Order: sequence, then structure tokens, then C-alpha cells
Amino acid sequence: MTFKHLILIVTVVLLIVLPWLVSDSMLNAAILMLISALFAMAFGLLCGQAGMLSFGHAAYFGVGAFAAVHAMNAFGGEGLLPTPLLPLVGAATGLLSGILAGYFSTKRTGVYFSMITLALAELLHALAPHLKHVFGGEAGVSSFRMPAWGIGFGSFTDVYYLTLFWTLLSIGLLYLFSKTPLGRLALGLRENAHRLRFLGYNTHTLSTLIFAVSAMFAGLAGALQSLNIEAANYVVLESQISTAVVLNSFIGGVRVFLGPAIGGAVMTFFGYITSDLTRVWLLYQGIIFVLVMMFLPRGIVGEIAARIKSPSREGLAQVTITMAQRIVSLGFAACGAVFVIEFLQRALSTEYLATVHDGNWPTIALFTFDWSPVSVVPWALGIGVFALGITSAVIVNRRAAARQEAQA
Repeated sequence: MTFKHLILIVTVVLLIVLPWLVSDSMLNAAILMLISALFAMAFGLLCGQAGMLSFGHAAYFGVGAFAAVHAMNAFGGEGLLPTPLLPLVGAATGLLSGILAGYFSTKRTGVYFSMITLALAELLHALAPHLKHVFGGEAGVSSFRMPAWGIGFGSFTDVYYLTLFWTLLSIGLLYLFSKTPLGRLALGLRENAHRLRFLGYNTHTLSTLIFAVSAMFAGLAGALQSLNIEAANYVVLESQISTAVVLNSFIGGVRVFLGPAIGGAVMTFFGYITSDLTRVWLLYQGIIFVLVMMFLPRGIVGEIAARIKSPSREGLAQVTITMAQRIVSLGFAACGAVFVIEFLQRALSTEYLATVHDGNWPTIALFTFDWSPVSVVPWALGIGVFALGITSAVIVNRRAAARQEAQA
């Protein structure tokens, strides 16, 4: 048994016993993380393995969500489609819509492909409010999870295990798909589609099939989302859903198999926690994405995988010390940046500006202290801590580079 297999087994075991370890609120967050992980894996198949960057994958997530809700209302969780099998409706709908949209989208490559996927998704989003018999208008479509197979599906635990089962099954199927001839040809599309065409392959058909498979798993993720909240609204078709899956996948590492899943889960948890703490949590997500793309272009998981494959000559102890120093330095920089951003957000907010009269600037409560926005102290503190962290990180990196040059 390899180290990777051991980590995988431990992770699955932890996911199985998670309902006994966390509260209902955190279990709900775990459900959202699993759905985001599956959605990101579907996108990773298209973008990471096949090299096709879609800006409209929310369309297939959304149609899967609406299909599952309509199936819930039609069958009542019984008969041919009991509640545990409802995600198959989302998968089938995603597959069919993926074949249709993929046929047109994959006639072009590169930025033209991306623009077509964005246009199709925006077209669907624009039509959704007018197709009330399908999308329910502004109220959306709601339903109820019905008992099936002796399971009530009325608690977070039941929904969690249902989501966990379909997520793990889907990830396993995606892994097996990557080992098939079609999955191998997806890598060929990414690396050199012209050579595949020269060898006699119909690259348009290949691209359409891979697009459809990706849309199928995106639809399955959407169905799980509608089962979780027992409703679907055309908000799931908005461009921000497509944007989120792109950012999450690249942060995790879109070209590493589990990179998108880890990125989706981590960033969903980050949003779940920070959205209750600050109004500018989306700004932090954007900053994280920019920093990852600048300094970790292969994504967090991708960089870790690269380090494992090509270990440093410094030895495990020195690498650990260097990594700890970098984390501490970047931690200081992050604290300074958060302080300045939060202070600015409060100072520029409409509520605070309404309290300013005749040049009198009230103090701002931040991190258990009251700070005056016209004082030098809070600005100097935040910028100073940020500068200290960045300077320390630069020094650590220079020393590490000097050691590597000396060993070379």
C-alpha cells in the first residue's frame, strides 16, 4: 500500500464518520463542500484533462438541479425514481444538454470555445425567467424529499450520506474514465489536437463526447444541490456559479486529478466561514486566486504533487523548517492585509459615513479595539505588519535559493 492510498483510505473513513464529529451546521457545510468538489471534478475533466476552458458550466449544473426537482414532484420519491436515484435524472439531463451544447461549442477551440460556452449559458439564464413552467419564475421550483428504502431523508445526516455516496461514486467513475481510451485521448486533445487529427481521429466528436460526460457529472452535482435545499431557482444558472467553479478548480490544481475537488471543497468551506465574518469575503477569494496564479501556477495540490515527485536536495528537516518560516511570514502579511482591508471596508461603508458630521470621525471597532480613521496608528500598524511579513518571506526565499545554488 502506497502513501497516497493510505491518505485516500483515511480521508474516506473520516468522511464516513464525520456526522458523529461535527454539528449539524458544519455537516451542512460538508454537504456543500462535497457538491462543490463534484462540480469542480466535472469541470476538471473538461478543462484540466481535455484543455477546454468553459465559462458556462453553470448551465449544466442548473439543468440538472431543475430536472431533479421536477422528478421529485412527479414521482414523489417512489416508483421508478426513489429519492436515492434522483441524481440520475440530473446526470441524464446534463448529458443530453451537454451533447447538444457541446456539438456547437466544440466546433471552435481556444477563446472562441470559451465565448460560445459563456454565450449559451447566458442565453439560458436570460430565458429562464420567461419559461415559468420549467424554471418557476422568480420563486423557482420547490419540492420535498420523500422517504425511500427505509430512509427518511429528513435530517442532515441522511442527506450527507446520500451526497457522499454519489460524490465518491462519481469521482471513482471519473478516475476510471481517465484510464479509458477516450480519457487518454482527452489528454491528446489538450496537448496537440492537430496531431490527433493527423492520425485520423475525429477531434470534434471526441471533444463533444468529453464535453457531454463533463456536463453529465455537472448535472449530477446540480441534482444533489436541489436535493439538499429541496428547491431550484434560476440563480443557479448565473455566471457567478461558472466563475466560482473555474476559480476553485485552478486554485486546487486543474491538471491534477483530485486538485479541482480539493480546491472546490476548501474554497467552499472558506466562503461558508468568512461570509458570516466579513462583507468583503468575495474580495478575499479573488486575492487568493490571484496569489495562487502568481506564485503557485499549478495550483496548491499541483505544487505539492510536483514537490513530492521532485524532492529537494536540502533534506526533509531543512525543507520543513523553510516551509514553516514561509508560513509564519505569509501569516504576518495576511494579518496586516486583513486589518487594512477590514478597516477600509468599515471606514468607507455607508453606515459609518452617515455618522460623520462636521469633520468629527467616530472610532471604528475592529478586533476588540477602537481605532480612529484619522489617526496614523491603525494604518501604520496594518501596513507595517504586512511589510514585515513580505520582507520576511523574501528573505526566507532568498536564503533557500542560495542554499539550492550552493548544493548545485
